[in-house]
Amino acid sequence: MGAMSILHWLIVLSVLMVYCLAFIYPVARIIARTGHSPWLAVLAFIPVVNFVALWVFAFIKWPNQPGEPHQS
Repeated sequence: MGAMSILHWLIVLSVLMVYCLAFIYPVARIIARTGHSPWLAVLAFIPVVNFVALWVFAFIKWPNQPGEPHQS
């Protein structure tokens, strides 16, 4: 009763992959729209780093903030 079959682990792995893709894709799109690398979305999976990255990302200068003149 305590042993799990390979089918169980394949189902668990597939559910985790779908969850990760459903979470990381929107985060990567948001980060890319701000002019940063979408690979920064990987930081969302590291427990303490995700919180620090969210705060850093919230307070950095964004490229298209309203009310500021565009620089060329």
